[in-house]
Amino acid sequence: MLPVVRNGLRGRAGEGHAPEWSVCRTLPLASRTGLGSPHHIFRGDIAMSGHQREQNASAALFERELELQAAEQAVQRLCGTATEGRPRLGGLLLYSGEAGLGKTALLGETRRMAIEAGKCTVLFARGSESAQPVPFHVVRQLLQPFLAPMTESDRKELLGGWYEIAGPALGIAPPIGPQDPQGVRDGIDWLVTQLATRQEPVVMMIDDAHWADAESLTWLSYFAVRLQETPLLAVISYRPEELPENAPGFRALVTGRSSRPVELRALTPEAVNRLVRDSFPDQADAPFCREVWAVTGGNPYETVELVAKAQDRGLKPVEESASLLRDLGATSRGSGLVSRLERLGTAVTRFAWAAAVLGTEIQPSLAANLAGMGPAQAAECADKLRHARILTGAIDLEFVHPLIATAIYASIPPATRTAMHGQAAWSVTEAGLGAAAASRHLLEVHPDHDSELVEQLRVAAREHLAVGAPDAARRCLERALQEPPPEEERAAVLYELGCSALLTSPPTTVNHLRTALSLPHLSEDLRVDATYRLSQAYAHNNQLREAAAVVKDQAERTPPGPGRMRLQAAHYLWQGIQVEEQDSLGRSRRIAELAERIRGRDNAERSLLALRAFDGMIRGEDAVQVVEFAERALVDGRLAEGMGWTNTDWGFEVPSIIGITLAYTDRLDQAEELFKEAVRAFEISGWSGGHLAFAHDFLGLVFRRRGELDEAEVLLREGLRLGKRLGPGLPIHWDGACLLIDTLLARGRVD
Repeated sequence: MLPVVRNGLRGRAGEGHAPEWSVCRTLPLASRTGLGSPHHIFRGDIAMSGHQREQNASAALFERELELQAAEQAVQRLCGTATEGRPRLGGLLLYSGEAGLGKTALLGETRRMAIEAGKCTVLFARGSESAQPVPFHVVRQLLQPFLAPMTESDRKELLGGWYEIAGPALGIAPPIGPQDPQGVRDGIDWLVTQLATRQEPVVMMIDDAHWADAESLTWLSYFAVRLQETPLLAVISYRPEELPENAPGFRALVTGRSSRPVELRALTPEAVNRLVRDSFPDQADAPFCREVWAVTGGNPYETVELVAKAQDRGLKPVEESASLLRDLGATSRGSGLVSRLERLGTAVTRFAWAAAVLGTEIQPSLAANLAGMGPAQAAECADKLRHARILTGAIDLEFVHPLIATAIYASIPPATRTAMHGQAAWSVTEAGLGAAAASRHLLEVHPDHDSELVEQLRVAAREHLAVGAPDAARRCLERALQEPPPEEERAAVLYELGCSALLTSPPTTVNHLRTALSLPHLSEDLRVDATYRLSQAYAHNNQLREAAAVVKDQAERTPPGPGRMRLQAAHYLWQGIQVEEQDSLGRSRRIAELAERIRGRDNAERSLLALRAFDGMIRGEDAVQVVEFAERALVDGRLAEGMGWTNTDWGFEVPSIIGITLAYTDRLDQAEELFKEAVRAFEISGWSGGHLAFAHDFLGLVFRRRGELDEAEVLLREGLRLGKRLGPGLPIHWDGACLLIDTLLARGRVD
């Protein structure tokens, strides 16, 4: 059972709202921002307040006529067509540009347009450099404000069968075990599509997408393909020079031919001149304005900051003051900013360091704890940082601009920064936010033979797998190995690391499981399980000979019993489905000899009986005898407990060969029931990749053999569609294509 944290999204126990479950932090954004209605779910313009926000927005929107026109047209296609009796049209709007050019301000203006155009749900999220390792961090920011005011029953109704699959990733449901990443993405697809079609038009905004977590970007890359057919407008801003390497799909999305980003440029001298003169009415002269542009390069954020500092210093906006602007501008970035921070005092600097380590949505209590100060001193430090335009926010704190956060984080001495991450991990855990939330800090701690840290990382890995984030789990387990773990736990950590990559990277699984099997301190049960999973990884990597060899070798070293029989069954399975087999007659004879002595008393025996039936079917033996073996592999005509389609001990291969055997021996009703059960099981478990494609393919085979060709074609086309999402050149493609070709030929559709 995974340790989880309960967090109330809205309300308290006894107020009609069930407690919520989360393996990462659950954020009641809608209630915190005071926006309340889903029509106004937006946080892009609350990072700053008052005159500064107005200045920044004004500056960023100078010379942005083309950019605003693109936004207005996109919003009109989405919101303005309903009143004209035409369908709403979604789409993708990309803003590209370096830091400080006004991407956030453009998102805010787009939001204003959407609200003015009519009822519109605006969802907002911002990528964060510090939160980049947190799976689905951006997805949660987008959707939790909408889900927060709902009761649990309303959320279950909205998500339907996807509640238990996507709910853990969204932070609204308890984890029930490892999830297939594709299934989680499909569940989020379903939810967003429901929001877009059930409610008013949806505008989804993501700022600083280059810092979004890989899981959210992967989902977005897949979902973007459907935007043209969904009444949803996605507005995304990013820095092109910082596109993440771990999200190739997003890089392809924003650089591909189908997308044309709106590229933001620096302000011209004329625009800076207008901006300065607006701040110093009837006072600023031309040389002063020209120097402001020269110092800032026309960057709107830096221009506003420089003008504000000039006003704070009481500089007269005339040529005599222009020589002071360069030194003044340096205090807005890099070492100059750090020097300005240090002048505020040691305590304020320490609090700013703590905020930089925590990253985004900084809880003042956590920052105070990390800085080693009480609430009163922390509040005083926060006020000074707000006044210095470094931090902003009333309830939770944020940096005024990501450039500031990056500069302050980089200024922390390395040893101090590492120690603060360790303290932050402890604080996050003590605050009840869970091991997964603490793991991004644990990854930054120096290795020190800490067995407790290893255990925390293993727990975090299990929590990441429970939300469909195997890459995040892999990072935690790889870091656990660097600690390193106690010698008696090393093999178990390697085993968990191998299992975390089984569906996403079979070669990686092979390496880790082979290493685990070479180490001592691996229990007998774990050795058998590691061997079986290693053989599966070989098979998924199209290395069937290696798969058969490894289970044969380990079976010979395993004492008689269910474990040995399980490995023997796997050996004969991988041997039997090789394209070129050297001793097929010998293998068939050995399977037959084993099957004669067993009656199907446990799952190991049932798996061998299934193999005997499959082998007999392949060899063209008497169908009655073949079916007899197949039925002995079942319990009352159904799969035995522990041998279901989604059971990880035996895998889906054994149920598959039973179903295929029944299909080719014309026990079509039984085969149909088995493969329909497979579809249900895979859909319920969120296994919507190769497993679900396989189930559709062979259910289609059943209908084709029965002569129901219309239904067969529909199933086979769906299987081919599902298989194509996994990438090109996989066996599931060829299986589905060949079965579909056979069906089309049977229908006379030769072309």
